[in-house]
Amino acid sequence: MKHILALDQGTTSSRAIVFNQAGQPVAVAQQEFPQSYPHPGWVEHDPETLWQTQATVAVEALAKAGITARDVAAIGIANQRETTLLWDRSTGQAVAPAIVWQDRRTAEACSRLRAADREAAIRARSGLLLDPYFSATKLAWLLASHPGLRARAEAGELAFGTVDSWLAWKLTGGAAHVSDASNASRTLLFDLQSGDWSDDLLAEFAIPRAVLPKVVDSSGVLGTVSTVPELAGLPIAALVGDQQGALAGQGCFSAGLAKNTYGTGCFLLIHTGDQALAPPPGLLSTVAARRAGRLSYALEGSVFIGGAVVQWLRDGLGLVGQSSEVEALAASVPDSGGVAFVPAFVGLGAPYWDPQARGAIFGLTRGTTGAHIARAALESIALQVADLVGALENESALPLAELRVDGGAAANNLLLQLQADLLGRPVVRPLITETTALGAAYLAGLAVGVWRDESELASLWQAERRFEPRMPAAEVAAIKARWQEAVSRCRSWVAA
Repeated sequence: MKHILALDQGTTSSRAIVFNQAGQPVAVAQQEFPQSYPHPGWVEHDPETLWQTQATVAVEALAKAGITARDVAAIGIANQRETTLLWDRSTGQAVAPAIVWQDRRTAEACSRLRAADREAAIRARSGLLLDPYFSATKLAWLLASHPGLRARAEAGELAFGTVDSWLAWKLTGGAAHVSDASNASRTLLFDLQSGDWSDDLLAEFAIPRAVLPKVVDSSGVLGTVSTVPELAGLPIAALVGDQQGALAGQGCFSAGLAKNTYGTGCFLLIHTGDQALAPPPGLLSTVAARRAGRLSYALEGSVFIGGAVVQWLRDGLGLVGQSSEVEALAASVPDSGGVAFVPAFVGLGAPYWDPQARGAIFGLTRGTTGAHIARAALESIALQVADLVGALENESALPLAELRVDGGAAANNLLLQLQADLLGRPVVRPLITETTALGAAYLAGLAVGVWRDESELASLWQAERRFEPRMPAAEVAAIKARWQEAVSRCRSWVAA
């Protein structure tokens, strides 16, 4: 039996999971790494740490599975998206820290472009909004802020990439400078219709073409490993952004199927088939995957702070010792006691797109306890997802019959019950919740013949539990009204 090794490079940890041909996880290895916050609103990673932790857990996962490279058909890579890296082509060394997707340092640059009425044209071509979230303004900032980098980039001495590009480069010893279409579509530099880098968008952000990776299929062999002895010779057969990976891992290969991932943030994607639909206000149009040169698309809504709010309850407030304890604490009270919690720690994502918003807790009284705050925190995650679904359904002809869910916080039963209640429709948790890595494994396996086609993969998906809505409509309406009032008071809190 051949296995697939999935590398899942995330915002707070690097993981590797070995899957068998039944799509079942055989072994998992994970290593957390530190985040850097050099200034308010800035978030950085050490590129070398991303690479070293990912290589280490890849080798560890094989050892845990009791297999060697001979037992592995291919490697698939899923990665945190939009995070921006720049490195020297000759040495393979990064020339600056990686600017993480959460980083807000380019908010002013986005505001200037918006004031110059550039957003509509950029959105029409890229499917995205002008926001610091995406890679283009991050890369432009690097080239403008470090002496000599622009000249070196224009001379072809430097390589830009998102994390997929960085890992592919490092694994192949620099033989592959590539990015798959799903990651490329998150940069603000990619034309959704042509399926390649856009000269107009490159000019808009003053990015030299010489620095860009080649756009490749999400599922297809792009190179072989040469730098990690235990993995040497293995084909790298998939690159995919983490959220598009989760879409594939949930078996959402056809139009109308949707998933939400509860990770550091929350990410709702609904598959739209082979059409790049005009996104509703506040949402995005993005590439779902590219196979054999054929693009498929999705609509997406992105929440910046999802599961991270639970980390803040643990690390910032000390309400719980471990994140897993928050469910019991929140369940110890019947409701939030009138507390509304807006976790806009790094601004608000979809559908508001307000980088100047900041977090706040409203409705505190002498009777408020840590349990009420914990419950309001869980409600805030579910309410943000409900906002995304509302924006999607209000402006499109894509009603959701159910929502498939995954990610670390999907283990929280209270959160998923609140989600079903606030959406007014079933929420379904799959048997295998490691769907980001599973999607990368699926796409790699398709490329090398482990699985026949997408319909075979869809048949492997199994539900573990369904959460049906049960909260009275009046209570749902009251929670949503309180939430909207709280959000309105957090908007534009800091100066642009």
